[in-house]
Amino acid sequence: MLAILAQADKTFFLPPARSTVAGLHDGLYNFVLWMSVIWLVLIAGLMVYFVIKYRRKSPNDKPVGPTHSTAIELGWTLPPLILVMVIFVWGFRGFLQMNQAPNGAYQVIVSASKWNWAFTYGRGEKDSVLHVPVDTPISLVLTSSDVIHSFYVPEFRIKRDVVPGRYNKTWFQATEIGEYNLFCAEYCGQQHSQMITKVVVESRDDFLAYLEERGKWWEGKSPVEVGQTVWNDNGCKQCHSVEDADGTGPKWNDVFGAERKFADGTTRIADEDYIRDSILNPGKNVVQGFDNVMPTSQGQIKDPEITGVIEYLKSISKNFDGQLLEPFPVTVPAEDGGTPGAQE
Repeated sequence: MLAILAQADKTFFLPPARSTVAGLHDGLYNFVLWMSVIWLVLIAGLMVYFVIKYRRKSPNDKPVGPTHSTAIELGWTLPPLILVMVIFVWGFRGFLQMNQAPNGAYQVIVSASKWNWAFTYGRGEKDSVLHVPVDTPISLVLTSSDVIHSFYVPEFRIKRDVVPGRYNKTWFQATEIGEYNLFCAEYCGQQHSQMITKVVVESRDDFLAYLEERGKWWEGKSPVEVGQTVWNDNGCKQCHSVEDADGTGPKWNDVFGAERKFADGTTRIADEDYIRDSILNPGKNVVQGFDNVMPTSQGQIKDPEITGVIEYLKSISKNFDGQLLEPFPVTVPAEDGGTPGAQE
């Protein structure tokens, strides 16, 4: 029966182990589990045995008073003490290992917000999905722009709180290529259960190719396509609907060109400058009827992406009847025969 329940990688009641620290975690978990089972069976069995053996057989039986036994007291004190110390040393070694990234680990900045994950790589590449090379130590620097979140990947056996106003760190080294779910494991509000993304573990060559492509992912795309991708991947859709219903934030359809009324009683036409302000300084003009909960995107979004959002808003607004921008130009790499910075 245990062979059926156990998975191919010899885990028990756990997801497949896919990181270098998972074995240490699983070993300690299984040790505590089976020690608990053994002690449960032993104590419960002795209780049943004593109830039967020393039961009162007749009304005339007189209860026997307690007696002292040093050997018995040492027997129920020392073994549990030794087991607890073993668990402590084992767990503390694992704690130290999981909190100290190896030298030369590749660093990724993890930014959490309601209700979205954002990952920033070494040259400023950014994505809502975490890509990492296999068999490579990855150091994560975690921060939140609003409330407490928690970075949790079951297959890697890592979970670390993401706290506003400070940086937490953790690391992992994935051992097998594949895609793994990444959850928020700390209740963070209305759409907490939807704060899910992926960790994509790939070969080193595929990872380098991904970074190269992600560095200027908008090239060759129309600004409308870029804006829709930003809305979908950067967490905008969690609060801003493009249908006829408000969410945590105002709906986006028919925003561009409309008059916006703000909490302080002022008004403004939603033009290009207004959209840019709303992205970079969301607390500047808070729309009437909504709370000031949107985090700033300063340093997290590039100009072509802002342009894309503006054009996307134009494309879904009945208030705009002008011409949308042409697709962004493509840079031709020098090694392909072109001059760096040349455009198609």
